[in-house]
Amino acid sequence: MPASSPSPSAAPASGSPSCSPAVPDRPLREDRIGNVRPSTERPPVITHLLDAGDFARAASTGEAVVGGEGYRHLFRARRLATGERLRLVDGRGRARWAEVKRVGRRDAVLVLGGEAPANEPAYALQLVVAMLRPERAAWLVEKATELGVVAIRFLRTARTPRELSAARLGRLERVARAALVQCHRARLPEISGVHPWAELERLVHGQGDRFFLDPEADPATRLERRGLSGTVLVGPEGGWDATEQKTLARHAVPIGLGPRILRVETAALVAAARLLP
Repeated sequence: MPASSPSPSAAPASGSPSCSPAVPDRPLREDRIGNVRPSTERPPVITHLLDAGDFARAASTGEAVVGGEGYRHLFRARRLATGERLRLVDGRGRARWAEVKRVGRRDAVLVLGGEAPANEPAYALQLVVAMLRPERAAWLVEKATELGVVAIRFLRTARTPRELSAARLGRLERVARAALVQCHRARLPEISGVHPWAELERLVHGQGDRFFLDPEADPATRLERRGLSGTVLVGPEGGWDATEQKTLARHAVPIGLGPRILRVETAALVAAARLLP
């Protein structure tokens, strides 16, 4: 059971999300004249998130320069060396293989190879969730990112007057980035809020499937995909109030998750896991 817990557009169709993405049996190597050729070694899978603009420039020139925090993580903490392979993603659904060409004292140069798996579900799922306490919001963002959710919107309801500061939003975005790298996705979920209730119609506009979690919903109504995109709305600890329920009924289908009482963030993830391929 979902939103009434008493305590606390389309994504790239590149297959199901996975925390163990397939890698090609023959990674790329650069020969003496600079041509990229196959190698017989199988590389470890490391995903690195590039800024979308940097990714586009790298795709155009065939090389990427990594400095700053990315350099420290890859070449100091992870100790990548010349000739090793990794996977570059742009946070918008694109992924390319790359090989370390040169490691300097402050930056490194990567040479790009072919396209890599995006590991994104074919179904674009958005979660609209009543605002949570910071630690629970962070947990939800991390796990929803791993599952393949494309957007997480926090909503203000009658029973959740909480706000989301710019600092906390920034922390949630960092949590999502770390989860994307860990699970080898290519698309970074959008995180926004806190949205006023008046924005509900705009948030669900254009979404193919629209559900709201309701413990009183007809148990015969199934939570299942019918289109290519969808939204699940999850209410606060005390549930939706009567006015909110009437509004929701005009825009979405009420769905229950069973007889047990789930926390808000748990209910959101159960719904996501049932919908995502």
